[in-house]
Parts: sequence; C-alpha cells; structure tokens
Amino acid sequence: MEKSDALPQLLQLIRQHRWAALSSIDHKQLPAASMVAYVLEADHKALHKGLLLHLSRLATHTGNLIRQPECALVISENDGGTGDPQELERVSLRGRVEVIERDTEDYQQSAKLYLQQLPDAEQLFEFSDFMLFRFVPENLRYVGGFANAHSFRWEELRMG
Repeated sequence: MEKSDALPQLLQLIRQHRWAALSSIDHKQLPAASMVAYVLEADHKALHKGLLLHLSRLATHTGNLIRQPECALVISENDGGTGDPQELERVSLRGRVEVIERDTEDYQQSAKLYLQQLPDAEQLFEFSDFMLFRFVPENLRYVGGFANAHSFRWEELRMG
C-alpha cells in the first residue's frame, strides 16, 4: 500500500479509538507504560491540534510528564482473539505534552470537547488533582498489517 493510501486508514484508526498505551520517562530515566483515555482535538477548520489527555496528578505517568514532557502513545485496532495479532492495525505517535492551564479559554474549550467525546469523565473535571494535557505528536509510525508500514509527520495528518 502506498503511503498516501494509508493516510485515511491511519486517521480513521485514531478517530475510532479512545484508549491508548502511554510511554513516559520516569525519574530514573527509565521507560514507564500505562493506559490513558484520549480525545482527538480539532479546531473549526478541522485541523488536528493534537490529542487531549485528562490525567490525575496522583498517577505516576502524570508526574513523569510534568518532569519530562516527551512521550509516546500507541493506538491499536481491537484484537478479536483470532488470527495473527501482528496483522492488527496500529500507530505509534511520538511527541510531547503541554499542560493546558485551568483558568484559560483554551482549557474551557478543550474540556468541552473532551466531554463531548467522553461524557462519563465529567465528574473527574470536578477533582482538583486532574490536569488537562495536549499531546502534540511530531512523528508517527503506522502499521496497517504485513508489509504495510509508513512513517508520517504530524503536519501530514493535520491536512488529512
């Protein structure tokens, strides 16, 4: 499959899911993995700004991200329990997070978008230990199955 043909599939994978593996760097400079919910963020022109993460300061990964904002997310097609799992569609996104400050218009708009897509998270926005992050990918590695792997820059997806 050509790279240009893979782009719509990649975008669909990110849009269809809401749960990803997060890899952060801990205080000993070792990798740490956890699972997080995410929301794909888009502005009024449908350009993708990044992915929103709403995380508790009590979680180890949140402290890791505050200390070192470079991280990665992995999103995968659901495994139906049959066939070769290496054929599952997946993408690894590498980039960095930025904190969206609570008393800003950006926070209000981002929280509204987050809750539109994940309404069950509403009660978590009432807890003071939760923070809203914007994960801005730089590079992505998409695997659509055997012999179907392509690298992308985030800017390429912003136009998709």
